[in-house]
Amino acid sequence: MPANSNRMNKINEELKKEISQIISLELKDPHLTGLISVTKVSTTPDFRYARVYVSMIGTKNNKQCLAILKKSSGYIRSILAKKVNLRITPELVFEFDESLEYGSKIDRILKDITKDLKDKNS
Repeated sequence: MPANSNRMNKINEELKKEISQIISLELKDPHLTGLISVTKVSTTPDFRYARVYVSMIGTKNNKQCLAILKKSSGYIRSILAKKVNLRITPELVFEFDESLEYGSKIDRILKDITKDLKDKNS
């Protein structure tokens, strides 16, 4: 079983790398703005579906960019099939990864707390 999970991790990492390149180099939609990065790929054990988590920095409209990615998933999948040698190329399901926003929110809260503590001690 551990060898199988190791294989899944390798496949997920390879898919993550290739999908990132496809999004940044192959997609020519003018509405895709800012930096879009693939943070994680999670493939089902039967390789039918791959959940692709993306984070967006500097985009005008996150929901619109996510909708464009979802609409382009068939095109991305077809290019992916040529680049990655898998018997089944998974169907891509794009989701917004909020962990970066969550982390920066916690970082701001911690900075505010330390600033308040410094102000009280002064």
